[in-house]
Amino acid sequence: MKARGVAAIAASAIAALCLANSPEAFAGQPCNDSPLTPAVLQTAMATAQRVTGDLDRRGVQVALLGRVGQDLSKYGLKYSHVGIVYRSAPGAPWRVAHLLNTCGTNQSDLWYEGVGNFYLDDLFLFDTLVMVPPEDTAKALLSRLSDGQTLRAIHDELYSLVAYPFSTRYQNSNGWVIETVAAASARDATIRDRGQAQAWLELAGYKPSEMEFGTLTRLGGRMFKANVAFDDHPDSLRFAGRIRTVTVESIKTFLKTQRKGWDIFEIPGRR
Repeated sequence: MKARGVAAIAASAIAALCLANSPEAFAGQPCNDSPLTPAVLQTAMATAQRVTGDLDRRGVQVALLGRVGQDLSKYGLKYSHVGIVYRSAPGAPWRVAHLLNTCGTNQSDLWYEGVGNFYLDDLFLFDTLVMVPPEDTAKALLSRLSDGQTLRAIHDELYSLVAYPFSTRYQNSNGWVIETVAAASARDATIRDRGQAQAWLELAGYKPSEMEFGTLTRLGGRMFKANVAFDDHPDSLRFAGRIRTVTVESIKTFLKTQRKGWDIFEIPGRR
């Protein structure tokens, strides 16, 4: 990427950091305030440059990006959080739309920021999972991303890290993305709200990831963490310590089964 491209990524990251005087927002990693080091900034900018350069070469306008916010290997998972990267036209700046949890609360909001800033959240690894939609879904996604009201029709402010994917009580970051993808993918109906998006996903064969939690983990999470709730899960699952939620891995598995193929690949980070 040319120098001005790198400068644009850095500028967008710095601008986003300047907005961080408002309550901090996190997704896919613990709620903490780690200082930003020059090494992390350099790695984040280099990762953004590598990812957007790859998208440029492929002629992509919109894609899903998965990042590794924390080590989830004990659950058999790698990527913790997914956002939607897009640009309004060829040559236009790249931006990421994603749902973030306001630190220490059960609230969330949609954030729009530069790609560099997407990699500045104290990540465990800088590997990236890229999921590129087929042309018709890409057009529908870009249309939704250009209309804030339509985009927010699929957003719910009440947040739970382990939100059940077939309930509208709470929403997590990955749930917002797959419900937005559902709204952009439906050809036999118009999806206007979360309930309709979830119904479409269930009919289309989406299967959430399942994890097992001990009773103490479940009770501790509910009692001491505002952003973790289990009361939206069916009793038969939660009383057995089984939690089903939307993960990046379950999104990837679902998209691989779709009639019109998604292009899915990884971009390794620096080691």
